[in-house]
Order: sequence, then structure tokens, then C-alpha cells
Amino acid sequence: MALVAGIDSSTQSCKVVIRDAGTGVLVRQGRAPHPEGTEVHPVHWWDALQAAIAQAGGLDDVAAVSVAGQQHGMVCLDAGGAVIRPALLWNDTRSAGAAAQLIDMAGDGDAAAGARFWAQATGTVPVASLTLTKLHWLRENEPENAARVAAVCLPHDWLTWRLAGYGPGSGAVGLDALVTDRSDASGTGYFSTAEGKYLPDLVAASLGHTPTLPLVLGPLEAAGRTPAGSLLAAGAGDNAAAALGAGAGLGDVVMSLGTSGTVFAVSETPAADATGLVAGFADAAGHYLPLICTLNATRVFDATAALLGVDLAEFNRLALSAQPGAGGLTLVPYFDGERTPNLPDATGSLHGITRANYTPANVARAAVEGVVCSLADGLAALLEQGVEARRIVLVGGGAQSAAVQDAAARLLGAAVAIPRPGEYVADGAARQAAAALTGAFPAWASDAVVLPRGTDDAGVLAAYRRFASLYA
Repeated sequence: MALVAGIDSSTQSCKVVIRDAGTGVLVRQGRAPHPEGTEVHPVHWWDALQAAIAQAGGLDDVAAVSVAGQQHGMVCLDAGGAVIRPALLWNDTRSAGAAAQLIDMAGDGDAAAGARFWAQATGTVPVASLTLTKLHWLRENEPENAARVAAVCLPHDWLTWRLAGYGPGSGAVGLDALVTDRSDASGTGYFSTAEGKYLPDLVAASLGHTPTLPLVLGPLEAAGRTPAGSLLAAGAGDNAAAALGAGAGLGDVVMSLGTSGTVFAVSETPAADATGLVAGFADAAGHYLPLICTLNATRVFDATAALLGVDLAEFNRLALSAQPGAGGLTLVPYFDGERTPNLPDATGSLHGITRANYTPANVARAAVEGVVCSLADGLAALLEQGVEARRIVLVGGGAQSAAVQDAAARLLGAAVAIPRPGEYVADGAARQAAAALTGAFPAWASDAVVLPRGTDDAGVLAAYRRFASLYA
């Protein structure tokens, strides 16, 4: 029995799953937390990875390993391979102004023309989360650090590099040994998803020079081996790995409710959306992954439960007990600003309050419906890009809520499948490790419950869009 390890280095924690390469059966697993914040020194990821590996029983008997990680994080290395400054993460919005500058510069002051340029060049219009906007911010705000940058990589790239034996204390600089994959490279802002290549001139224009960029590997290519001999797969961005872990194929749309919300489709063609709503990413299996991301998902449930003075189990019971439409209450869930639509300074709002409908159950239901409606708008943006939505695969911690499932079945306009609960990102990385080992992606069993398709009889989406449009 060959074993493979999948690693999920997310914003909040590091998770390791070890599975049988042939069947996908879980053998053991481990987890360790990451520090909070929107900038984190990568050494904390490495320390958490070591703790999670130890909890999972080590990697000595593992034939292949793959690392999936949070996308976009800017890891800058100097000529000696040392980290120059803490990594700016995807959710660090200080580079929002840099994103606007990049759009204006590309269009000679015409933002619409600039957006069209970026959509065609890279598949994605710059927003604060992209690595390129963070490099632009670095040059303007920390020019001494910018001048020292010899290589730029992403969280999963850096961890794969460390697992290969490079980095602090190794005695080997190895910047040329940095590797990545299409899915993560497509989220940098300086990679053409459609053409599958870097656009180094864009990096030089923002950073002031062209650093070493990780070699982009194909889905089945190996990144090398660990010092102990385990094969290292190319790795992936977290959303691309989640698609693999959830068993999504062409025609599937994955909707994930975690700290943030994401909606992404496995597609045969790349996206190029000049509105900036849809990011034209690649997937980890040779296809494309047009994607929208929202900043507000399950944390809206947490905040509403705290307001009501209940735990999440009671919050979900309350939401499920209310009628669809929450008696006319509509929550616009932009609690932390928003990325899709790109409104970093927006706030949340509750509309339609009357003495009759202002009850804990309706407030809970409005929170659930507001988050699902926000993701439904993301789905609509994907459909406008020509994406096929044969079914919606609902994943993430929020997907286990019966209230969320009920709202999704009513509001999304497609069949909704709920896979068995799991660590989808780590599971997808493990599946990629098995593919690197055997030369083909294994067809691991995936049990999913398909919900009966409902209808939006209460007009929830129309009400939501009416109030959300006030921010536009």
C-alpha cells in the first residue's frame, strides 16, 4: 500500500492528511494553527507544518507529498534565500490603491480601458489580493525591501521549496529550484492564464526589476524529492486543490463557505472578465478555474450568532425555523468590506425591518440568505462568462448547515450536491500527490447527497439585489 500526503496551508491553519494512493482511504491526519493577521512571517507556516506532520505520524513511510496553499500571498526572498519581510496575505487590503493605480496606468488614465488590458493579458483585473498589487505597494512604501527582492514566490511554492531541502539552515540557496503550478501562478497578476506563461515585464514595472519567479510545472510533473526520498508534486492553490478534493469535473461549480466565500467552475476555456468580478484562474488538472471570491461568509454567521447570544447550532436552528424571505428582512453581508463586488470600504446593512419581522429567527435567516445571495451573484457572474453549471458542489464548514442547504437549494437555480465532510483542500493535494506518483489522477470514491431543487418563491434574490445595488 503506497501512501500519499496532502497538505493544506491555509490562512488559519496547516492540515495534513495521509491517504492510501489507490483507494483514497484516510490513514491518519494532523493539524496545527497559524497566527492571525493579514501579514505573517513564513517561518510560522513552516513551524505549523512540522507540528502537523508530527501529529500525523510523520512522512517517513509516505511515497509522495503535495502542498496546497492560500493563494496570492507575497513571499519575497533575498539573494541568500532569506525572507525579506512578513508575507502580505490575500486578505491584506493595503494594496487596494496600488490595484487602482495599475488599472489606470494600463489605460493611460482610462480605467475601463485598463481593466480590458488586464483581463486580456492575465485573465484577472487587479484587486488588492493579487501578488502583483502587493509588489507595487512594496516598491512605493518599502523601497529598500523592494530593491533586495531576488525572488518572489507564493506560500505553497515556499513550503514545497523548504520540503525539498532548501531555505534557512540548509546551506543551499536554490532560488532556481523554486517551483509552482498553473493554478497558483494564475493568481499572481503577472501570469497569462490563457497562454500559460509569465509576463515578467509586468513584474518589472511594479517592482522595479525582474526577480526570479518559480518554474511553472504541469499537473503531473514532480517538483523533486524530500531529503528522505518522498516525491514532491507540483502543488496547487487552495481553490484548485479543493476542486480536486471535492471530485469536481467539467460542468461543475464549486461553492465554498468558509472564512471567505468562493464560487469557481471547472471549465474548458479561460475567462477574461473586464468587469473584474470573475478572476480567470487555471485549475490543477489542466483545465481552467474561473472564480469569484467574497470576503464575507461564515464569519457573518459567527457575528450574527454572537449578536443573538446563541451558539452556531442554535443560530442554524433559528434560521431554519423562519420562513424563506425572513419576513421581508434582507441582510447585505459586506461586514468586512467586499472583494466581489470590489467594495473594500463597504459595510453591511439590514433592510426591511418592521416590528413584526424583527425576530431572532428572521435575523438568523436573513444572515444565511444574505451570504447565499452574495454567492448566487458570483454564480451569475460566472454564467455570464459562458460557464456551464451542471450542478453546484457545496463545500466548506458552512455547507454542513441545514439552513444554508435549504437556502442554496431555493436560490441557486441548479442541482446542489453536498459531498461528505472532509478536508477538501488537503484531500485534493493528496490526490495530486497520487497522480504525480502514478501518472494519472485516481478516481477516489466521493459520496455526495443531492438536494431536491427548490424555487425562490419568496423573491429573496430580487430583494437582495435591490439593496445590494445601493452600494454600486
